[in-house]
Amino acid sequence: RAQVMSNPYSAYKKQSVTTMTPVEVVIKLYSETERQLAIGVNAIRTKEIKKAHESLMKAQELLGALRGSLDMDVPVSKNLDQLYEFFQRTAEKANIRKDEDTAAEVEKIIPMVGELRDAFTQISQMTKEEIEAQEKSRKK
Repeated sequence: RAQVMSNPYSAYKKQSVTTMTPVEVVIKLYSETERQLAIGVNAIRTKEIKKAHESLMKAQELLGALRGSLDMDVPVSKNLDQLYEFFQRTAEKANIRKDEDTAAEVEKIIPMVGELRDAFTQISQMTKEEIEAQEKSRKK
């Protein structure tokens, strides 16, 4: 019987996700969402229909994972959920139509995903005290 060799990179990626903090996982999800959206836009423009479909479906799944990770007791989560839903609908529309107009719409949301990734990266580097101090200064 033939033994299937596991992909070492896949094993590494799986291991790295299991040792990440929740914020690091979110940052990774944002990065991969950006990457898949960019692949999807490029594939639409080069008429690589299957590749466009696969990458836009992955982006929608990643956005679904981001939506699923939200703690709806945290006030900002409702806003993030609406944003993620908008991103998902944009990717879905592009996946259905696969035309220049929808590719351009997806292209516009990629920097937004990047800004969210950058914000979460900043948060991940802050101490609990710094985060609490920022929250207090906002409430004033």
